[in-house]
Amino acid sequence: MLILGIDTSGKAGGITLAQGDEGGFGVLESSPISGGTFSAQLVPSVATLLGKHGVTPMDLCGFAAASGPGSFTGLRVGLSAVKGLAEVLGKPIAAVSVLEALAMASGKPGRVAAAMDAGRSEVFWALYQLSAGNSSLVAECLLGQDEFLEHLKDPGLAGAVTSDRALAELASAAGVKTPMSVVARPGSEAIARIGLNKLLAGTTVTVEALDANYIRRSDAEIFSKAKR
Repeated sequence: MLILGIDTSGKAGGITLAQGDEGGFGVLESSPISGGTFSAQLVPSVATLLGKHGVTPMDLCGFAAASGPGSFTGLRVGLSAVKGLAEVLGKPIAAVSVLEALAMASGKPGRVAAAMDAGRSEVFWALYQLSAGNSSLVAECLLGQDEFLEHLKDPGLAGAVTSDRALAELASAAGVKTPMSVVARPGSEAIARIGLNKLLAGTTVTVEALDANYIRRSDAEIFSKAKR
């Protein structure tokens, strides 16, 4: 199965052309895309990557897209591109949460917490039940820092993982005993790897149902509601 993974959730993003099946996963090539250029560079980058490997869009068997949380503008650009390509080509889509990819990067079985700095002294938080390379979402929410520290005290956690060292340092300074690993923020390769498993399992979303998972509202929504 030949798939394309797209991640435009962060300050920088990328695309990954990969192939695999139930027996394994392999990256043909990943191409980074600088932050702030997603709208101008994403589609040309996809065309260049496919052409370099002699692949046509119709050769793709599906798409894996980072669905959030992350940049409001970046996610809209990436998901809009995936929607357009999938609709025209009639290919399936696997939506992958960045928090899910983060939890999977921990390599721990059991209930694992994934956390990302959300700014404004807030934390994107999710719990996943992990086993044999599979993940099941237990809960996700936006937390204040004090709430984040309290959630880390859950005795049922097998571990916790973050891509933001400041969160691990915050937990350590507060004396939280749950071990918190710091890993690199997952990119398009991780999105493609998890997406492949979802595509093979038939865990896909329609073009109409694909949407960004921001976890919190945008400033426009917040300020508009406040005015009303």
